[in-house]
Amino acid sequence: MRNLRLFIAVLAISAGLLSGCGGSPNSGPSTSGSAPAAPSPDTETSAAAPAPTTSRPGNGPGQGNAELAITVVPSESAPELDYTLVCTSGNPAAESSHPNADAACAALKANPAILAPAAPGSAQPCTQQYGGPQKATVTGVVDGIAVESSFARTNGCEISSWDAAKDVLGAAGGAS
Repeated sequence: MRNLRLFIAVLAISAGLLSGCGGSPNSGPSTSGSAPAAPSPDTETSAAAPAPTTSRPGNGPGQGNAELAITVVPSESAPELDYTLVCTSGNPAAESSHPNADAACAALKANPAILAPAAPGSAQPCTQQYGGPQKATVTGVVDGIAVESSFARTNGCEISSWDAAKDVLGAAGGAS
């Protein structure tokens, strides 16, 4: 998958470079040593360039903005619990139905990557231990980045992920 992404990136860059090689019908032959032509008024723009999107580093602090739908299944026989979490600058909004929205928003602001799924193809060894039947899903947006994560407690790696996100998953999320 990584090689495919790399190939696509190289292909896209190559296409961009090739498209810049052709001259426009109105451009004359270039001579060495001549000064570059000034842009024509119809190609200039007075609009400011959009601000660059910042990718959040692995565990760096975020802006604390989130809109999440959280579903927790405490056990096979228990009904699922649905929460809404809306945070603005690390503070819960009135429409949040999360049982501890203050702690959840603070956790997301301190570490927005706690909801990031494991990297595809990562071969991290996990202890084979069972932490309980709890399952959870979290979907939405954190600091402008889409989130779609699943949590369980069926091995050491999943238990560790659950424990890292326990404040977001809520008090009914099981053992911590």
